[in-house]
Amino acid sequence: MATLNPYLSFRDNAREALEHYHGVLGGDLQISTFGSMPEMGYEPSESELVMHGALTTDDGMVLMASDTPSSMEYQQPQGVSVSVSGQDADRLRGVWDGLLDGGTATIPLAPAPWGGEFGMLVDRFGIAWMVSIDAAQ
Repeated sequence: MATLNPYLSFRDNAREALEHYHGVLGGDLQISTFGSMPEMGYEPSESELVMHGALTTDDGMVLMASDTPSSMEYQQPQGVSVSVSGQDADRLRGVWDGLLDGGTATIPLAPAPWGGEFGMLVDRFGIAWMVSIDAAQ
């Protein structure tokens, strides 16, 4: 068995983003900092930045993220979206509302021609998301 998990890169605000996503999605958030691995030789000024963060929700979603240290080139994510979908309309509308807080809807969450509901947004951290609520069975 293998899993495929989104892994988001940030410059200096991975902790803020992960804590926001934790508030929206719930679950368990684990964060390791660069300072927890001093043998890796990162800048002491970056010791509190996120070396690895993992958010695992009660319904099985896994979202990972880290800060990009100043010694590495950082490019803001582009050409990719994180997709959240399912049948629990109330949960997914709550996810939509939480992600949209401080962000911008590029396609408002609304009935989709193929059934159900669909929307796209860019959150306050510049991450593109798609939310899809499956049509009722």
